[in-house]
Amino acid sequence: MNTIFGAIIPIFILLGIGYLAVLKRVVDKAHIQGMGRYVINIALPALVVQALLERPLDDVFNVSYLLTYGLGSGLAFAAMYLWMTWRSDLPLERRAMYALGTSASNSGFIGYPVAVLVIGPTASIAMALNMLIENLLVIPTALVLAEFARQPDNGFWATLKPVALRILRHPLIIAIAVGTLLAALELHPPEPIARVLQMLAASSSPVALFVIGGTLCGLRVRGMVGEVAQIALAKLLLHPLCVLLMILLIPGLSPAFATAAIIFACAPMLSMYPLLGQRYGFAELGTAALVMATVLSAVTLALGIWLSHLWLM
Repeated sequence: MNTIFGAIIPIFILLGIGYLAVLKRVVDKAHIQGMGRYVINIALPALVVQALLERPLDDVFNVSYLLTYGLGSGLAFAAMYLWMTWRSDLPLERRAMYALGTSASNSGFIGYPVAVLVIGPTASIAMALNMLIENLLVIPTALVLAEFARQPDNGFWATLKPVALRILRHPLIIAIAVGTLLAALELHPPEPIARVLQMLAASSSPVALFVIGGTLCGLRVRGMVGEVAQIALAKLLLHPLCVLLMILLIPGLSPAFATAAIIFACAPMLSMYPLLGQRYGFAELGTAALVMATVLSAVTLALGIWLSHLWLM
């Protein structure tokens, strides 16, 4: 129990500091956006490169973890998409956004800060693997479905190309490629560069949590509680259950990586969810779902840590 509170309480204190800083106008919303870009484009890529250089590639690219978390996320995506197709006549792009919110976690801003307190350095490896799954599988699938619905005459490959180019230019994907290449060649940066990477990586968790807290300030859930609750609860309950099912079915996953998979799945959806949905008229609903899921994730993260310690550790 002390481990659970020790992992969860600092997270939400930092979220609260970010929220209060914006509420009391110590920091402007524009500053929060800039800090968010710093985390995504600089701090998290540095963390990924550092994590890839610290261990042999055989340890980093854990096939069991990729299969477990990837198939669990894919199952959650498919289940939500099929459920929305069966029970409603929502357009294809909105069904894709529902499925994205169910299956893509906030791995960098919330999942990693919690996981690193529970399992230590393994969390950075799990986060890098999650970034591969989310950026190369889950997000492209949702965006291709949504774009195909808007431009059905373009064909599959014409729709896929701009999405793929956008994903491949993402700093986190570039960081994974650079870190993998350096690790494969057994090249390590000189001491000053290594220290810079270490300092940037260390800033990622606290700044990310501050940004999330500041982003939540001023956001409201109005007139759409039913839809919002459906997305938020699917993310916080269905996604972890699908990942847990894959842990049970796929052998070879160590307790530390299994714990990481559960913790990451228990986190709310990715912070850029409303931005990804903006093009499809989903920004307001996506923002409200993000708010609710972030607040409720205090419960699911605590449950995930408790179950992991009770059963896996």
